[in-house]
Amino acid sequence: MKPMRLIRRLNPLPGIADFWREFSRPQPYRLPILGVSMLMTFCLLYLFTEEEVRGPPPSPTVTYITSFAPDRTDAEIIETNIENQRKKDEREAQFLAREERRKEMYRALARASGMDPEEIERQAAEEQAREEAAAETSTSQSDPGNSSSGDSEAGTTGGDAAE
Repeated sequence: MKPMRLIRRLNPLPGIADFWREFSRPQPYRLPILGVSMLMTFCLLYLFTEEEVRGPPPSPTVTYITSFAPDRTDAEIIETNIENQRKKDEREAQFLAREERRKEMYRALARASGMDPEEIERQAAEEQAREEAAAETSTSQSDPGNSSSGDSEAGTTGGDAAE
């Protein structure tokens, strides 16, 4: 019995008849109002139904660049490694020579300014040693594994010896 009442209340025919009666009356702005209302409805529906799905990005294509021949022998690999080590040693020697030249220029500047370069170097070495010692002590204090494991082993050994 209840479903019959619900259908009777939701009957669209009286609503459609009322709409047609009002729409068929002659009014000067009837068609522009209808057009604007339809445009607004379709725009809202378009905005709500437009779906943009973004999936995961495509995996990159990897291009391997080989600078060595894939069929090299072990002797060729060893020869290449020796050559690279020789070049590295040459670069390091050049770097050390430039560093020593730079130090010598600063020493000459210090002498020209009336300072003692040996005293300045000694003070710099002492300061660097202090900084390294401070960094080492802070590293050993922040690492609890080193100090606590030694203490626990000493305590265990002492207890075993007493028994």
